[in-house]
Amino acid sequence: MATQVIQADQSNWEAEVMQSSQLVMVDFWAVWCGPCQMVAPIVEELAGEYEGKLKVMKLNTDEAPEVAAQYQIMSIPTIVFFKDGKPVEKLVGVRPKPQFKQTIDSLLEP
Repeated sequence: MATQVIQADQSNWEAEVMQSSQLVMVDFWAVWCGPCQMVAPIVEELAGEYEGKLKVMKLNTDEAPEVAAQYQIMSIPTIVFFKDGKPVEKLVGVRPKPQFKQTIDSLLEP
């Protein structure tokens, strides 16, 4: 079964992120952003590896600028982790996959 990275926008933000019972990883990106394209395959891989434990979403900052502004996203790519509707961790820029995994693992610990 192919892993689903959910496209986030203004219309589904409340239901998918704020009301989620599981850890949510949101990739704030844009089509024209080169570094965002470098992070995209890592985000896809993480969605597969953490399926059932982590909800992975991508938010195009050009299509949902209100949401990006709400979380002070000044540069992209920015990955924000949400727990119980609150941002708990923010990673800005391109990072190696092990760094993402380390962050996810620490946030998933009880």
